[in-house]
This record gives sequence, C-alpha cells and structure tokens, in this order.
Amino acid sequence: MTASDPSPAGPGGGTQPEEADRLRELLRSPGYLKGLVFCALIGVPVSLAAFWFLVALHELEHLMWGGLPEALGWDVPPWWWPLPLLLVAGTAVGLVVTHLPGAGGHIPASGLHTGGITSRALPGVILAAVLSLPLGATLGPEAPLIALGGGLALFFRDLARVPATVQSTALLGAAGAAAAVAVIFGSPLIAGVLLIEVAGVGGPQLFAVMLPALLSSGVGSLVFTGFGRWTGFDAPSLSVKVGVPLPRLDAGDVLWSVPMAVALGIVMHLIMRGGRRTARFVAKRPVVHTTLCALAAGVCAAVYALTTGRSPANVASSGQGTLSQMAADPHSWGIGALIAVVLCTSVAYALCLGSLRGGPVFPSLFLGCAVGVLLAPLPGLGVVPGMAAGMAAATTSALRLPVSSIVLVVLVLGSVAMTPVVILAAVVAFVTTQLLPPGSPVPPVGKPAEPPTAPPPAAGAPGSV
Repeated sequence: MTASDPSPAGPGGGTQPEEADRLRELLRSPGYLKGLVFCALIGVPVSLAAFWFLVALHELEHLMWGGLPEALGWDVPPWWWPLPLLLVAGTAVGLVVTHLPGAGGHIPASGLHTGGITSRALPGVILAAVLSLPLGATLGPEAPLIALGGGLALFFRDLARVPATVQSTALLGAAGAAAAVAVIFGSPLIAGVLLIEVAGVGGPQLFAVMLPALLSSGVGSLVFTGFGRWTGFDAPSLSVKVGVPLPRLDAGDVLWSVPMAVALGIVMHLIMRGGRRTARFVAKRPVVHTTLCALAAGVCAAVYALTTGRSPANVASSGQGTLSQMAADPHSWGIGALIAVVLCTSVAYALCLGSLRGGPVFPSLFLGCAVGVLLAPLPGLGVVPGMAAGMAAATTSALRLPVSSIVLVVLVLGSVAMTPVVILAAVVAFVTTQLLPPGSPVPPVGKPAEPPTAPPPAAGAPGSV
C-alpha cells in the first residue's frame, strides 16, 4: 500500500506501455495485494454499519412522520408538523456543529467528499445526520454514509495496527466510502463510478483506488442484501418503479430535453449558490442561524401543505419516498401541486444545504423528476423521457459529476431505454453550469467567508459542486 506515485497518463505523462508496466508493478507489490484483501474484509463490517444506520434513519422517519401523527389522531401530518420538528433539528445540529469534533461532517452545499473525516469525528457526523434527516431536512443520507464508511475503514485500520500512510489512508477511505454508499444506491457500480469522479484521480492511480473500492463495495453489497433478508428489517435503497409504459424515444423527446436541461442547469446552479449563501450566514452564529434556517425550511413545507392539501413530508424529506410515488403514478399530480412542490422544495433545499447535515443527491433527483412530470404535457414530450431528462439534468447540475449522474439515473430507472436523453440532458446541464459564474466557497463553521483567491476546482474534484 506504499506504491510509488507515477505521473498520470495523457499529455505530458508516460506512454501507454509505460503506464501498463507501472500498473503491473503496482498489482504485484505485496503491500497493495494485502490492501486488497483488507478492503474486502472491511466491506463486511462497513456494509453492516451502513445497513443499521439506514434502518435507524428509516424507522425514526416513519415514527416522526407516520407513527406519531397517527397516535395523535391524524391520518397525515398536519400542515404545521414540520415547524417544531425542524426547530428542534436546527437547534440540536447547531449544538453538535459547535461542540463535537468534526463539526457534524461536511456542509452539504460544498458537495460530496471522500476524505477528511476521522474516526474521532464519526459520533458527531452520525448524530448530526440523525438529528437532521428524520426530522425533516430536505437532504439525502449519502454524504453521512460516505463519511461513515471512510471513518470506519480508518478506525479498523488503526485497530489492526496497519501503518498510517498517505496511500493507505486514501485507499481505505475510498474503499470504506464505496462499501457504504453502495448500500443506499443499490449497486456497487454507482459507488465505483462516483468515487472516480469525486476523487478526481486518473492513470494508474485510478486503478489503485478503484480496485479496492469496487471489491469492498461488491462484498458489502452481498452482505447488505443477505443481512436484510435475514433480519426482516428494511433499509431501502434508491430505486423507482415507473408506473407507465416505457415509450420509444422520438424526436420530440430529444429536442425538449435540451432546453429542459439548460433551464434546470440554471435553476440548480441558483439553488446551490443559495446553499452556499446559507452556509456563510450560518457560519457567523452557528446555533442561532442554523435554527433559523431549519425553521424557515419548515415554513416552506407548511406553506406547501396549506396550499395543496398534501402531506408536508413531500417537502420536508429527502424526496426518496415522494419520488417513488410520483414515478409510480405521475398523472395523480396536478399542475398546481407540481409547481408548489418544485418551488417549496427548491427553497427548503437551499436552506438545508447550508445549515443541516445530509447529502445533495436525493432532493436533486426528486426536483428533476417533478420538473419532468410538470413539463410532460408539452407537445412531443413523454412523461418518462421528461422524468429521465429532468433527473439527469438536475443531478448533474447539483453534483457536477456527469458520468456518475448518468449511471445513477439509468440504474434508478431500471432500464437503458432512456439512456440517450439521459446522456444528452446530463451533458447539456453540465456545460450550462460550467459556463455560469461560480459563487464564493463555503467557509468553515464559525469563520467568515473569504473571496475566492484561485479558480474554482475542476469538475469532479473534491469540494466541487
């Protein structure tokens, strides 16, 4: 696990035969082979920890938004239900951020990260996620899962007394993160692809990081699937069942996906900039301002429930459950309800991105799906192509990870039939967001924002959004 660091392939790097020789040398090194075996082994406990973490989040969310309202006599939560829950969430997360190591994990507005979380920071990361996600944060669980997997991998390394080197930290952190994130996305493939783009590595280093990540996530996926069947508990992964027939793509679907992707690219760019503005506001007074932002997100959910008569959980959640409902029966959503859910979720998403703790993937998928269903009545555009293009464009714009977004949307849909519009929408949205002016970076908690002194990171680099 202490192999040399060869220069990357490509212009200015070594030739292909030289790169192949370096790769063979790396794969033959005893340290790297031992690292592969260790990564396969840690895939088991990491996937089990991720399983129980997701089970806990799922059960707490069901209790907060299903069991407790029913016990009080309501079939669905009343319109004001998100207000006290998010008031508690904001105050508690603010206290975790200011008093526990690690500040509760990465701020969601800064994007997905694979490093920087130590085993000492794990309690704060888990606590902040448990206080955010079940209580109504418009965020997903993928960022805390990545932190959980990477932190546990390094914890097991320390237990096994494996020497802590830069290479071992990178490899084990990537492997642990991949094993954990494969659980929520339902496939080790998306975990591997996501790690390629988030880590921003290339050449032989790409294979050096990806082989442990794929091996660990593959083993973890097997354990996760089997363990769920053995225990009877449900830790749902992200997938949808489209309730209408998958059509054949025509010219209208392809043509409409381009302006839709441009529009979503602009909208998601504004949402992410809003999240960074929220983070700068929160950094000045973390406890008070986190509470205010969380409460404002609760107001968005309450306004949605008041204007539509639907559950406030459609806004005050990751969007995973609502996404499945919308995909299964898109025609049950009227135009007014779709406009309301898009507007209210967008504002709540921006507020939560900079204040609470979670991940940016799930709400972006839901927003893209809702916009696709909303625009489906356009002449020549089908419901399913609209959903596919919308999800691809929104996710790519939020993450700035086009390949991962394409693979994720195809896997979520469970079919390759929509792949052409998915790819087209992702590419157009990515180009659109790259051409828009970047915003200021997310400041550390408790410190004022500083103007950027260097160009923004390249797409897929750690911290890019």
